[in-house]
Amino acid sequence: METLRDSLLLLTLQMSNYKRATFEDDDVPDIPADGAASPDGVEVGFRKGGVHSLGAMGRRTQLEVILTGLLLVTVLALFGCAVSLGIRYSTDPARTICLTEACITVSSKIIEALDRSVDPCEDFYQYACGGWMKKNPLPDGRSRWSTFNSIWDQNQAILKHLLENTTFNSSSEAEKKTQHYYLSCLNEQSIEELGAQPLIDLINKIGGWNITGPWDKDNFMEVLKTISGPYRAMPFFTIYVSVDPKNSNSNVIQVDQSGLFLPSRDYYLNKTANEKVLTAYLEYMAELGVLLGGDHNTTRAQMQQILDFETMLANITVPQDERRDEEKIYHKMTVADLQTLAPVINWLDYLSSALSPLDLNDTELVVVYAREYLQQVSELINKTDKSLLNNYMIWNLVQKTASSLDQRFENAQDKLLESLYGTKKSCTPRWQTCIGNTDDTLGFALGALFVKATFDKHSKEIAEGMINEIRSAFKEGLDELSWMDSQTRKAAKEKADAIYDMIGFPDFILDNKDLDDIYDGYDVSEDSFFQNMLNFYNFSAKVMADQLRKAPNKDQWSMTPPTVNAYYMPTKNGIVFPAGILQAPFYARDHPKALNFGGIGVVMGHELTHAFDDQGREYDKDGNLRPWWQNSSLEAFKNRTECMEEQYTQYTINAEHINGKQTLGENIADNGGLKAAYHAYRSWLQRNGEEKLLPAVGLNNHQLFFVGFAQVWCSVRTPESAHEGLMTDPHSPPKFRVIGTLSNSKDFAEHFKCPTGSPMNSGQRCEVW
Repeated sequence: METLRDSLLLLTLQMSNYKRATFEDDDVPDIPADGAASPDGVEVGFRKGGVHSLGAMGRRTQLEVILTGLLLVTVLALFGCAVSLGIRYSTDPARTICLTEACITVSSKIIEALDRSVDPCEDFYQYACGGWMKKNPLPDGRSRWSTFNSIWDQNQAILKHLLENTTFNSSSEAEKKTQHYYLSCLNEQSIEELGAQPLIDLINKIGGWNITGPWDKDNFMEVLKTISGPYRAMPFFTIYVSVDPKNSNSNVIQVDQSGLFLPSRDYYLNKTANEKVLTAYLEYMAELGVLLGGDHNTTRAQMQQILDFETMLANITVPQDERRDEEKIYHKMTVADLQTLAPVINWLDYLSSALSPLDLNDTELVVVYAREYLQQVSELINKTDKSLLNNYMIWNLVQKTASSLDQRFENAQDKLLESLYGTKKSCTPRWQTCIGNTDDTLGFALGALFVKATFDKHSKEIAEGMINEIRSAFKEGLDELSWMDSQTRKAAKEKADAIYDMIGFPDFILDNKDLDDIYDGYDVSEDSFFQNMLNFYNFSAKVMADQLRKAPNKDQWSMTPPTVNAYYMPTKNGIVFPAGILQAPFYARDHPKALNFGGIGVVMGHELTHAFDDQGREYDKDGNLRPWWQNSSLEAFKNRTECMEEQYTQYTINAEHINGKQTLGENIADNGGLKAAYHAYRSWLQRNGEEKLLPAVGLNNHQLFFVGFAQVWCSVRTPESAHEGLMTDPHSPPKFRVIGTLSNSKDFAEHFKCPTGSPMNSGQRCEVW
């Protein structure tokens, strides 16, 4: 089920979206796009030695077997008819056409997704995905549907089978905790019996809530420390421990803006365009307040005050697209300096509480990313009534924990989701929701079960080989850049060579002792889903504090093995490809190389190019934020990125323009990734010769590369979800990830013979790498 709850991201040590560039965004943003990342979760991915990866996976249905057989019969019949008509082949068809079961199956899927009525030079996305969109109406309860969703659903089904297996008998305590957590989430009877009481008790324990009853009027700092410490809610600002961008060998306390519940500040500030959402949000707030014991009449009025306060926070929150230059927003200072900057908070007391039992003093260094915001939020807190501050802080805790309560809270959330994302009441089964929750919380223990059940031992070696081929192609491309000076080019090649790749999963998850040690201290039972959630918040807070005096571990992962995604981390100069994405249509051992390079190859090129996008390029080969470019090359780079920013800003979805500045990094990565992957494929052909053609598709393998790339992005989405994506997503909408990238590719135009001046070959290409 799509939910607004804070996802327990497996990265305590992450600052914000721009600190970890992903290939694809999540189904629903877990954090405000204009704020900082959620500090929840534990980055527990320690790779000890080599890693493994998951390869091609999936069970074929009986229908697929039948269709495969029918297509094979059809293809052979066509050959037979051709021979009987006296048509002569210069070569034996079996030597030029791939007639393996895998080739026939993938051919049928490609043909089914195409819309051949469309000229590929007019609209390649419609050409590649028109058939897929007709055959894939949006499922009930979803705001969007794509290849990524489909694969994740398959992965969830595997995990369900593993966790519900009656013979489940793991010798790993962490894996047992995973099953207990999952079953506690499935235990709807217990959840319904408890009702709202677990959260009511928690609120009373903290000191009460003005909306539902008596509250302690003089405990502002105590409430703030409690809800943002052991319970990891982050009103006003967020704190966490992460790698110091200017000293990647050490961790440091980091402080950033936060405090908005809706996905973007624009929802609060552009009230006319978002009136429906704001009305639904207020209804949701009031309904939750009443469910927790508030009076019908007074609750709505007080929730309106909270909404007005959030709007004031939104007004001082710095937009996402203005936070892309980390050199400008990075400010290191002492706790004493921070106290002067934002005096309303006792920072030493606050940080000491959050990072207990560490010994801190006024000279402790802190990296601040929102200096002006912190100054203004301090002034705002100082002039706001204490009852409103209390209401707002407890509301942060309520919205963070309500999804673990009974059906009434879920029903309230469904109504908000409908206005925000266009989803009708979710038809997603409870088990699927619980798999997602379990992955958020115990994702590496869950990943151990997933990997052991689906592991393809050949995938790691093949993936590593592809990465090296794409790295080589990228470096060769650097030699062709006339705008880059030799000194910067040399440093860029060194950085590309230093990029550290992690494939499949961290090795520690297959060692029971190592895996158990990671989750040691996290108590899980089958009895209370709500308590399991609270225990995890407390556990993740302790893990975060423990990182401060330790050196960063280069082998930590921030995505779990079943995840269908990939990412680049600039402070580690590393790229990660979880097992979940190493499967069709991205990669399959028995698929043509054209499809593998167009699928996972472009993903690899995308992540590698992130090291050189407008943000990644600020980091050197060791992951340190420092200037390493010559001024002439930097100026030329910025000129080229301006072209791309302007190009994508011209694209519209439902009459709304893409934010070319906000999506710049991902657009650079898409364009550079496609080019590097195609050139790597071309080099592979030079070494190995042309591949056999797929039957009945009618495309050569160069064309197949581009079709394979485009069909990864076939998707459908509600208008509301598309609107939300334009405001929050650092990626362009799927349609323009295809059209924008391919219209900049001279290789694409050449192989599809698109005339200059056609929509897919305007003749005015934007190229950075």
